[in-house]
Amino acid sequence: MSDTPPADRARETAADDATGVFVGHRELLFSIVYDMLGSVADTEDVLQETWLAWTSRVGAPGAEPVLVPRPYLVRIAVNKALARQAVISRRRETYIGPWLPEPLITPLTDATATGDGADVAERTESVSMALLVVLETLTPLERAVFVLHELFGYAHTETADILDRSPAAVRQLAHRAREHVHARRPRYRADPRLRQQVTERFAAAVSGGDLQALLELLAPDVTLWADGGGKATAAGLRPVHGRDKVANLLSTRAGRVGRGLDIRYERINGDPSAVLFRAGSPFAVLVVELVPESAQVQGIYFVTNPDKLSRIG
Repeated sequence: MSDTPPADRARETAADDATGVFVGHRELLFSIVYDMLGSVADTEDVLQETWLAWTSRVGAPGAEPVLVPRPYLVRIAVNKALARQAVISRRRETYIGPWLPEPLITPLTDATATGDGADVAERTESVSMALLVVLETLTPLERAVFVLHELFGYAHTETADILDRSPAAVRQLAHRAREHVHARRPRYRADPRLRQQVTERFAAAVSGGDLQALLELLAPDVTLWADGGGKATAAGLRPVHGRDKVANLLSTRAGRVGRGLDIRYERINGDPSAVLFRAGSPFAVLVVELVPESAQVQGIYFVTNPDKLSRIG
């Protein structure tokens, strides 16, 4: 027979139940917050704050039970993420060079194997590098509304409750965000097999410094974003535009740093991508975006900031 007093046993049971509920919703909360912030480290911090707020609420003496935990947890997480945006904005003011989202390895999910292709498509689109870059140009509230409505299917009335705004205000935010995003990112997604093939050819050309191969792969108006954060090799303080400039830059850089690199192909932020390793440690993540209905590269996202690669093994 246990010597634990009944009151203590009840608290332990309540704590275990609260933990189970939070863990059951953690993947959803992580996805929403990451799409709002573009940073795995900040997302983990927000989830820790959400967990503390949740356990304090359910463990408070005399507290009414939360009968439907999901909207309650989403509300906490979204508002904690909005508060975190202020910290991130201050950090960006001193960031050196272009800022890119922290790469996130996602499972190599086969939509035909799961039987739920629509769900897979929504999930991968919700974290794609190209989309996250566009979302950076929204205001924090516009981004929250876009993520909740466009990526996770929340109705405007539900979003209004989460953000403590009127449904009319949320609809206006949603309209502005949708127009802004769609003007900068057409609703098109390349075939994964084609993207994988182009990524492999591009990574080989970059690592080998093959200027001619790069010129053949790059679209005339290609843009290169290179995020070294001032701590690693990058392509300068601004994005680089144009086929000749990008090809020459990449082929020149390859001669300096390309030797001794190993390439591993992963799905980064939902897309087939390349991870470059040196001496067993991640050196860079390379994500390419294709011209619609083409095998030419129109966007290159190159992350070398070691702080953003620490979770890639």
